[in-house]
Amino acid sequence: MTLVQRLQHFDRRIIFIFVALGTMIPIIWPFGFSISVTDPVRQVFQRVDKMTPGSVLLLSFDFDPAAAPELAPMAKAVMRHCAAKDIKIVGLSYLLTGGAEMAESIMSELGRELNLVYGVDYVNLGFKSGAPAPMILLANDLHGVFPLDNRGTNLKDLPLMQKIHSYDDIDFIVELASTILGDYWINVVNARFGEEMAIGTTAVSAPKYYAFLDSGQLIGLMGGLKGAAEYEQLINYPGTASRGMDAQRIVHLMIIVFVIMGNIIYFIEKKQKRMGLLDA
Repeated sequence: MTLVQRLQHFDRRIIFIFVALGTMIPIIWPFGFSISVTDPVRQVFQRVDKMTPGSVLLLSFDFDPAAAPELAPMAKAVMRHCAAKDIKIVGLSYLLTGGAEMAESIMSELGRELNLVYGVDYVNLGFKSGAPAPMILLANDLHGVFPLDNRGTNLKDLPLMQKIHSYDDIDFIVELASTILGDYWINVVNARFGEEMAIGTTAVSAPKYYAFLDSGQLIGLMGGLKGAAEYEQLINYPGTASRGMDAQRIVHLMIIVFVIMGNIIYFIEKKQKRMGLLDA
């Protein structure tokens, strides 16, 4: 049996093993490949970075566990940046009940790791249905929309929330959306009330938001795992997004190699058949 014939009968399960290893190894032992930072992500970073200590960032968790691999790293990176700058964080979620629990899980994890005090450094307001109506009401009476936080505590008992009553008390908004909520935030909160905001979204949804970025309605944009990894690089803290990008690069390289090998085998086989070296 010739080499070409052997390669024709190559066990595809070996390819699956290579892909599995190419995915797992960079996640366990990151390679630390460099990541080019795009202007839309850098603009988000710069806007947060210029906020003064004690100012307030509203972080909206409008995604569920299905979109967490792309959007949770963004939330963590933004929270780390805020913690380093002593920026207070108010989290909430519209439409998606799972969003409030994603916020609780992520904010509690980072709160413990970064020694943040709940109610002083960050608060999770929880879930509110009926958007965009609550977005409009929030402009005048935040405490009326969210009388209790996600843990059932009255907002009046939380030191951070005693000074926050409307959008006027919030310096910047970062919306993390896997749904149409991103459009609501832009069309209601930015267009109607003029609040500065940026959006982090899944890679498949990111292209439609470039029109809002070009129009100036968005300060910046983080798209997919790549956007999250870029923000991680800007804060000099490579996390799960950076590991995920390492895995993607390795697997994509493998796919390219296997495609090239397949084409080489095909043309060699075709030439050998034409020369009568192989059975047609």
